Amino acid sequence: MACEKGNKIILKFDTEDDVAKALAKYIALHSGRFITEKGSFNVVLSGGTLIDTMRYLTQTPYKELVDWSKWSIFWLDERVVPLDHKDSNYKLAWDGFLSKVSIPEGHIYPINDKKSSPESAAEDYETRHRILVDKNILPLSDISGFPKFDLMLVGMGPDGHVASLFPNRPQRFEKERWVTYIKDSPKPPPPRITYTFPLINSSTEIAMVVTGAELANAVKDVLNNPKSNLPGAEVSAEGLLTWFLDKDAASKL
Repeated sequence: MACEKGNKIILKFDTEDDVAKALAKYIALHSGRFITEKGSFNVVLSGGTLIDTMRYLTQTPYKELVDWSKWSIFWLDERVVPLDHKDSNYKLAWDGFLSKVSIPEGHIYPINDKKSSPESAAEDYETRHRILVDKNILPLSDISGFPKFDLMLVGMGPDGHVASLFPNRPQRFEKERWVTYIKDSPKPPPPRITYTFPLINSSTEIAMVVTGAELANAVKDVLNNPKSNLPGAEVSAEGLLTWFLDKDAASKL
């Protein structure tokens, strides 16, 4: 079932597996669209359960619909740990997705895990983005002046957090930086870097993927409460924001 509100579409599915299949089709179609339009596709990955929900993209028939050589991969947020650490979103994505497809190594942009502090890791990641902008590899939004990604894949926590932008943490209010850092994340491990909301919201397309009954209250607050102050309510896209919900996550709408 679909519900459209302005530049927001809310898709509801019976099961998480139905969400996973729909998400694979959605990503494959947008990949083809952007590659046809401009010859490349840049996509931002989140961590957590979202990587598992992308599982059908590595399987037939979806895998064959994608020209992986034209993809570039970035990270919405990352834990400041070695890339082979069990808590690394890069490792999660590699094990669950990237190792099964043929994206060129030079098109994958993890954080520099040789940086020992979240401050230096965030500064380094933003600097690398600025270099890509200077080389015309990554465009800027005409509206915001922030980097403009084709597709951003986003999840949401039970507290309404997005990326590593948590309630009652100042990082969610950052308006100037592209990448910021947090030392005291309420979810372990504490040190993380994260894209800021102005950068997130400069994306052409955003998919908000939320499954599970433990998310129902946050989904209800973000989608039904015009005065919601949860970080998830701040997500928008310059093009279209598409919510993918299973019946458990949508149970209180």
